[in-house]
Amino acid sequence: MLTHLYVLIPVLDNEKHYWVGEDEIEKLLKRGEGWLGHHPERELIVARYLKRQRSLTRVALERLAEETPPEAEESEATAGDEEEQKVERPLGLHEQRIGTVLSVLRGVSAKSVLDLGCGEGKLLRHLVADPQFEKILGMDVSWRSLEIASERLKLNQLPERQRARIQLVQGSLMYRDQRLSGFDAAAVVEVIEHLDAARLAAFERVLFEFARPAHIVITTPNAEYNALFPTLPAGHFRHRDHRFEWSRQEFSGWAERLASAFGYKVRIQPVGPEDPVHGAPTQMGIFERLVEQA
Repeated sequence: MLTHLYVLIPVLDNEKHYWVGEDEIEKLLKRGEGWLGHHPERELIVARYLKRQRSLTRVALERLAEETPPEAEESEATAGDEEEQKVERPLGLHEQRIGTVLSVLRGVSAKSVLDLGCGEGKLLRHLVADPQFEKILGMDVSWRSLEIASERLKLNQLPERQRARIQLVQGSLMYRDQRLSGFDAAAVVEVIEHLDAARLAAFERVLFEFARPAHIVITTPNAEYNALFPTLPAGHFRHRDHRFEWSRQEFSGWAERLASAFGYKVRIQPVGPEDPVHGAPTQMGIFERLVEQA
């Protein structure tokens, strides 16, 4: 919080009462480490901090892009995804998750959809193929993942009308972002378990309080089912970067708390083959925004 304030107080005041030179770039990068590179208003923040001196602003933005590493979950995503898929592949769980999410989005008649934490575009591929979805936005913190998604979707080969339906944007789910407003639905597939408590709390506000789509679909692993995976050692998570894996009761309690706090109703749906004791391997929360009084 203090590093945010150090940078943002002069930005909001838009005045510095001393000479702004190259040494201010070093101060900015030091205080902005870990958050500024992913902030949706980083260009404005850098420009105002450096009193709109174009040469300094350009240098600072270039260095920020070079020095800002992907977030922790992105740096290990490829290896971790391979591990998770190895565990879940015998159930065909990935395909079942995507199919169930698509079914929900179609069922609520969504025409504009957010795919938050879209990664390499596994859900986006299906959204683009369905003409029901007229406006699609995929967001991820990793530029590399977005580049892979663009290549796999062959965006540069799509007809102009088709290409206009989809937009890929880099951004962090920790910050309020106007680009996320005005959508019918949001899909958050196997993302929340990668967030620690502080970032999860920030994400909750970004999605439920500020973006506020009419429908939200969130999936996450069911920790109770882990005991049935023969290749998963006891006490281990399915993905090396998971910060938690919730039981059915924990996920239900979290979802109901959010629904109550932000004016939604929620129903919980299992995804995958159900075991009478351990439930299904994936939990899905389907949120519907309540009608707001004028």
